[in-house]
Amino acid sequence: MRAAVLRAYRADLSIETLPDPSCEEDGVVLKTLACGVCRSDWHGWVGEHPRVKPGQIPGHEYCGEVVEAGPRSGWKVGDRLIAPFILACGSCPACQSGQSNTCFDQRLPGFIEPGAFAEYIAVPRSAQNLTRLPESLSPVMAAGLGCRVTTAWHALTGRAAVQAGEWLAVHGTGGIGLSCLLLGQALGARVIVVDVVQEKLDHALSLGAEAAVNARDGDVAAKIREITGGLGAHVSIEALGLEVTTNGSIDCLRPLGRHVQVGMPVGHTATMQINMNTVYMKNLALYGTRGMPAWRYPSLLGLIEAGRVDIRPLIAREIGLSAASAELRAFDGPTPPGVAVISDFLS
Repeated sequence: MRAAVLRAYRADLSIETLPDPSCEEDGVVLKTLACGVCRSDWHGWVGEHPRVKPGQIPGHEYCGEVVEAGPRSGWKVGDRLIAPFILACGSCPACQSGQSNTCFDQRLPGFIEPGAFAEYIAVPRSAQNLTRLPESLSPVMAAGLGCRVTTAWHALTGRAAVQAGEWLAVHGTGGIGLSCLLLGQALGARVIVVDVVQEKLDHALSLGAEAAVNARDGDVAAKIREITGGLGAHVSIEALGLEVTTNGSIDCLRPLGRHVQVGMPVGHTATMQINMNTVYMKNLALYGTRGMPAWRYPSLLGLIEAGRVDIRPLIAREIGLSAASAELRAFDGPTPPGVAVISDFLS
């Protein structure tokens, strides 16, 4: 198979011909139909992700068609499936309690095991983790869901429990941020977006954001309090994993507000100085979130199939496999609106 391989940090991925993956008893082998390029892939590419080592095939936002099915997989050849990026065991206490995204024995294609920047990918534990691709959803759209839309959905509904009419501040308008905007609107929230790129703010406003704040213009929290009648946001999402935006997210909340850390703090951002006095004085709740339990896919897919949310604005461009390196490099600075999805694995 043709695959893109990380051979050295910050170097172009090496396009190589590798042996096709083998199928485990409880797994499937998918022909990769599409795979998103995510900021988490960038963290591995630059060497900040502690689990990603040279020799890794990146790619964790994928969907595909079954070309081989193990006897305990629960699927058959020809099925089109979506995979979460966390493949849970199904039997540990976390899985048994319904919190499979915190599984004690996770398997992680794209981070530890070969990922989906390749023509084929082996996916173990497929019975309890994979979900059928709805006919109304294209593979590119499904890959666009990736970890960004699923993580955003769980952050808003499984962690912060956003309610209709609440003010929702979203710090960062990349894939996660745009997902929070679109899903927050579907839930009836009033969404304020924050970024340093005016083009991305304008894009978010065109998608229905109620207000936009350019962080280059000064005190973000003060501007959000002004927009919300002096009180602050009910819920705030940090979608970048940076200290400055995390503190901005906490500071912009009203008393009893809820902060959700969605951006991944790794490498030099893994440890932050946080204004805990604000947390204390305002009685704030701080949530972390990563991924989404696989059993929650139907609630999200049902929302999309019913037409209550349109995720098409997330997808900015379809690319070939050899263009993945350029997309990773782009994450070194402010990126344009939307995300890239690999849909051609032969170019």
